[in-house]
Amino acid sequence: MWTRIEEAAAFIRSRCAMEPEVGLILGTGLGDLGDRIESSCTIPYGEVPHFVESTATSHQGVLVCGTLGGRRVMAMQGRVHYYEGYSMQEITLPVRVMKALGAGALVMSNAVGGMNPQLGPGDITVITDHINLMGDNPLIGPNDDRLGPRFPDMSEPYDRKFLAVMEQVALERKIPLKRAVYAAVAGPNLETGAEYRFLRAIGADTVGMSSVPECLAAVHGGMRVVGLQVVTDACFPDALKPAVVEEIIKVANTAQPKLEALVTGFLENAQL
Repeated sequence: MWTRIEEAAAFIRSRCAMEPEVGLILGTGLGDLGDRIESSCTIPYGEVPHFVESTATSHQGVLVCGTLGGRRVMAMQGRVHYYEGYSMQEITLPVRVMKALGAGALVMSNAVGGMNPQLGPGDITVITDHINLMGDNPLIGPNDDRLGPRFPDMSEPYDRKFLAVMEQVALERKIPLKRAVYAAVAGPNLETGAEYRFLRAIGADTVGMSSVPECLAAVHGGMRVVGLQVVTDACFPDALKPAVVEEIIKVANTAQPKLEALVTGFLENAQL
């Protein structure tokens, strides 16, 4: 892993001399934010050694390095997912590379189903905690102490000070922002009614198929993490309707201006 990280980081340095302060993972609903970065370079994933390419709908698969909100950022314009057939190590390699290049913070976004009755399509949440039900973990295997400790503490996977900044930005910009405990599952199928009922019973407000592996790798490496979500569909077990991918993407896109305002405002105000 160390060799792959170093080789990928060296390639990116050869294309872009900027040292990032913040890593961004622009998932569903935030992909176009990469176009607003004052870019010094853009690199397709397929050109970076050991990076894998995204096959998910609406995920562009491009690294964008530049400035946003007055910060030096390295953004993944689209992510890769476990359900695409990639290993946990492949999914989280870009986060490791962000850290190796200098980023001390990670900002993520994703699309989720809402199981809490107080959440509806189009709502935006900030992640307060997560439940890993993906059946795998990027930290399994021999530990490289150069990357982080064998048993990383997860009492604060999502940085509380970052959470407070995000909520203050939302308040100032009059953007409704709710809190959520996030359950991550492997996918790619959506859940059954019984599964939604189970997830809600164990304390989850939202459910999706990403973000937790990246969070684990980031925390392992000593990065501070904040995550935003757009609720794209209501997942109430007694009133389920067939999910339509096109509708999910449409809802995510309608929330995009608010997500962009939150991320930009966060970068402008956070103490890194």
